[in-house]
Amino acid sequence: MLPSSSRYVPPNSPTIDEVSINERVDKLGTRSIKTTAKIQGLKLCIAMMDLTTLEGSDTPGKIETLCQKARLPITTRDDVPQVAAVCVYPPMVPIAKAALAGTKIKVAAVATYFPSGQATLSERLDEVRRTVEAGADEIDMVISRGDFLQGRYDKVHDEITRTVEACGDAHLKVILETGELQTLDKVRLASDIAMDAGAHFIKTSTGKVQPAATLPVTLVMLEAIRDYYQRTGRMVGMKPAGGIRDSKLALKYLVLVKETLGDAWLSPDWFRFGASALLNDVLMQLESQRTGRYQSDRYFSLS
Repeated sequence: MLPSSSRYVPPNSPTIDEVSINERVDKLGTRSIKTTAKIQGLKLCIAMMDLTTLEGSDTPGKIETLCQKARLPITTRDDVPQVAAVCVYPPMVPIAKAALAGTKIKVAAVATYFPSGQATLSERLDEVRRTVEAGADEIDMVISRGDFLQGRYDKVHDEITRTVEACGDAHLKVILETGELQTLDKVRLASDIAMDAGAHFIKTSTGKVQPAATLPVTLVMLEAIRDYYQRTGRMVGMKPAGGIRDSKLALKYLVLVKETLGDAWLSPDWFRFGASALLNDVLMQLESQRTGRYQSDRYFSLS
């Protein structure tokens, strides 16, 4: 906890007009994307993916197979980009690091006792340090929703700040678990606190709680990033995760980013999809654009 003389004072976050947020999402969701732009958008979606497996049944072999797909999403085409990162549990980091050697693909790992965060701060920070030492380029942490919902904002801020420090040169993505935050006002406040604390990315969800990522929640978080950038000049990334399974929906997220933050954020450096099922649908859409036929997902590997 911060000393009483320097207790964190949370920002005066604006009240969110839910009706206007939903109206803007609906309006932007009707944007027509022509063929050439659609192909570019689909490839960008792939380049922005954190290809993820976070199951108790994960094995070294499964991680190696996932990394191979990250390196070469479709074996019959060389014009499809590699994904941005592979996201795994901490024990699998060395496996992923070895499998991705020689590429620019990042190794991301969930830490701080994901997904519950139910451990002491010392234990969570130790896990972060061990995971970075094992080779993780990026850490995805989850905030204590219990502390946040009880108004202990200084504690949430302090824990994020100390996790940023524990990451060293690795980037930190802060998961808000928006499905548990109850209101868009609280999503905005949690976003502001995470950015104030030094988060490199803010992320919607663990994918373990429903609802996970939604367009309205993402728009609120993008607006928080925009306002933070205008106030401080520091860019912060955004990662919606959980429930984004088809390319049509993914392209709507890209429209939100472009219209809210501009082209500078249309980059894997500043926007990611937390995805496992999304990649195959995007690949099927790309093949459909190339051949005029929509292929079955049985033609694509599951991992």
